[in-house]
Amino acid sequence: MEIKNARILLTGGTTGIGYETAKLLSAEGAKIVICGRSEESVNSVVTELGVSGIRADVSQEADVDRLFEFALENLGGLDVLINNAGLGFMGSLLDTTSEDFLRIWETNTKSAFLCGKLAAKHFIGQQSGNIINISSMGAVRGFANGSAYVSSKAAMSGLTMCWQAELRKHNIRVMQINPSEVITPFAEKIGHQSVDTEKKLKGIEIAQVIVSMLALNNIAFIPEANVWATNP
Repeated sequence: MEIKNARILLTGGTTGIGYETAKLLSAEGAKIVICGRSEESVNSVVTELGVSGIRADVSQEADVDRLFEFALENLGGLDVLINNAGLGFMGSLLDTTSEDFLRIWETNTKSAFLCGKLAAKHFIGQQSGNIINISSMGAVRGFANGSAYVSSKAAMSGLTMCWQAELRKHNIRVMQINPSEVITPFAEKIGHQSVDTEKKLKGIEIAQVIVSMLALNNIAFIPEANVWATNP
């Protein structure tokens, strides 16, 4: 697709992968709406990058409805949804509470479902569109203390595959990206201390993959991309 003037809704757009993606797509000439849970952070990125934005908790259906109304009004339509909002969590099976588990699922999986449903309705109507789900290598390979997080990302893979099967006949491309460790504030929030950070992925590499997937001719799409650091 043509990135210039593409109308893009990006969830979780204030830090890390989301911020770098908004910055790169904006530089390519796309029209972008971002959201985040902090109004202050959203306003800061809006001012810096010249994009549009709104505070929204995408795990809440009412906020998602309001987000899409805002995006469609400000963009004059929609060509791309990037489901990037997410939370990390580390906890052993015995220490993870049901509240912890549900909180991670609501943010990482339920939010993608809610946003994907509204985007699909719009895309089916226009017989074109793109959905990119930002997942994790945790969706491919589990690890100790990852029950809540890994299962939420594995479920996103299930959503992606189902949407591909349902939506291809409407010329809608549904794609998923599974990054290995990315150095962002995401990890810091859960107390993870990264080592050899200069060798690890940063948000910009995932942003570059997103742009490349979207820029591919509309007749083709990449169902899933695993992105690893070369020599971590």
